[in-house]
Amino acid sequence: MIKILCVGKIKERFFTEGIVEYEKRLNAFTKFSIVEVKEVNTNDINKNILEEGKNLLSKITEDEFVITLEINGKMIDSVELAKLIEEKLTYGFSKLTFVIGGSNGLSEDVIRRSNYHLSFSKFTFPHQLMRLILSEQIYRALTIINNKEYHK
Repeated sequence: MIKILCVGKIKERFFTEGIVEYEKRLNAFTKFSIVEVKEVNTNDINKNILEEGKNLLSKITEDEFVITLEINGKMIDSVELAKLIEEKLTYGFSKLTFVIGGSNGLSEDVIRRSNYHLSFSKFTFPHQLMRLILSEQIYRALTIINNKEYHK
């Protein structure tokens, strides 16, 4: 089972259409879900990060391997992501959870809970776009694992 856990809802139809397409494709390989927690919008950014962090952690169980997306995480390529997913799902974890923070990032508690800190780039992306990119990369990884034509 693979889950993307993220802050906020997607409002833009063009993002939603792409994400829904990859969600369909992913479910052909494994149980896949996207879980959204409420975005917190107060004038206190630190409070927002802490509250969103609590909301994220409430959706994570102890038996999940957690991969947080962080600007300072480890950069890997698509083949390495496929190896990571295959290794974790084959040896010891039946649940793999990718966590995308909100516009202000992830709380220290969420980062501490993470088993793997992943970075896609030093660039900052909108979390809505990151959800689409991550969905595509998970799909690409599963096609690599299953020897399907897609990754070149």
